[in-house]
Amino acid sequence: MAYKTAIFGQASRVFRISRLAAAYGHPVIGHEPAAALATSKRAYSSFVARRGTNVSSGSSKVVWLTPGSIVVEDGADKGPVKRSSLDNCRCSQCVNPSTSQRNFDTFAVSSLTECSSHVLCAPVDEPAADSYVHPKIPTDVTPSQVESGANDLKVKWNHDGHESFYSWEFLSFYQNNDARTAEPLDLQLWGAEIASKPPSVTFEEVMSKDSDDSGVAKMTQLIRLYGMVFVEGTPHDSPAATESLLRRIAFIRETHYGGFYDFIPDMAMADTAYTNIRLPAHTDTTYFSDPAGLQSFHILSHTGKNAKGGSSLLVDGFKAAAALKKESPEAYTILQKVRLPWHASGNEGITISPDQRYPVLETGSEGELLRVRWNNDDRGVVPFEHGIDPVQWYEAARKWYEIINRQDIEYWRLLKPGTTLIFDNWRVMHGRSEFSGIRRVCGGYVNRDDFISRWRNTNYPRAQILDRIVG
Repeated sequence: MAYKTAIFGQASRVFRISRLAAAYGHPVIGHEPAAALATSKRAYSSFVARRGTNVSSGSSKVVWLTPGSIVVEDGADKGPVKRSSLDNCRCSQCVNPSTSQRNFDTFAVSSLTECSSHVLCAPVDEPAADSYVHPKIPTDVTPSQVESGANDLKVKWNHDGHESFYSWEFLSFYQNNDARTAEPLDLQLWGAEIASKPPSVTFEEVMSKDSDDSGVAKMTQLIRLYGMVFVEGTPHDSPAATESLLRRIAFIRETHYGGFYDFIPDMAMADTAYTNIRLPAHTDTTYFSDPAGLQSFHILSHTGKNAKGGSSLLVDGFKAAAALKKESPEAYTILQKVRLPWHASGNEGITISPDQRYPVLETGSEGELLRVRWNNDDRGVVPFEHGIDPVQWYEAARKWYEIINRQDIEYWRLLKPGTTLIFDNWRVMHGRSEFSGIRRVCGGYVNRDDFISRWRNTNYPRAQILDRIVG
């Protein structure tokens, strides 16, 4: 049987309970031999017994109490519950069942002597009065009784007798640095070969108002997996159907271009999108602190005597980044590290730039790729940063440019009326070939957070979502 520390989130198998070590002479070290560990166990048991705390246990789990924490152990090392766990009590008095929000002021008092009682929250079925007072947690609160059950751990606290409960699943997350895993997702990277079977749904599927929103679930899942989806059979006699389609995901984002757009190449806005020239692969709104999450296009019509051209270009930025990392790790690192200025300054009275500089390849805390931000037209001056000369950045960017222009990376498709393209602007770059004639295009942006929320809530049970997001 293994033992965890009395400090949440640490994975050492050695007791590091400082007060216990001081009382029994056990040193706080990184590793202890088996004999020392056994001695620690005996001393620990003796200490708990002398404290005279009543602890019940069940389901093959054993619960121990120390002055400031509770340790739960079994073959799976359930780990400790500390004073901070009162802040994470999951009961309906501490967490509003309707909103999943905390109902008390964690930092209102500093010690047990300042806290006269644990003021219970207003009942869920009664509105909170003006005189409503949140419960307060003293910093020196300690557990007085613990009961280990098959599904959860119940803890009674000494300052007011409040009883908290924690599911074993929650404690497992908490013990491991609160490291909840993301939703399982096997991203499908693609290149030109996607033309043989592009991800698609029908307009009828998505607009069906069935109880489980299965059409929306299918559409958002395809966007998450592939970074894009084609919605076939979209009515094109007016832009109204396309707008309704986007609103099945979330509200349409307002920008300096407006909200839902419907335009022809007339330079109504000072942007190359409002022309008929060729556009290389790029992402939109690089100049926003929070670039648009989704983008959509629907070609309502393409008319004129010489109406031709205008094929859409799509590039999976994540696939391109994977190729760059494999072929030139140094170039990948440079595009990951060097933060660039971005801007939108073409329209009178509008000058937009993000809250800080951002790199082409934005990565998370574990080094995972989160977002591609690439538009050479909107990029400012390359700075000296992280000891990297701008010349080095240009060389890395040149390699990136070469990759995203490869024939096996580029996916070209001539969009026609009735097909709406929706894609992940954080992942998929888009462009087009030059065209002649008059093209009428409609579409819009959707915020990333709103898209992810819609995807989660149509593809996963609510309880599972809250477990991952709230705890």
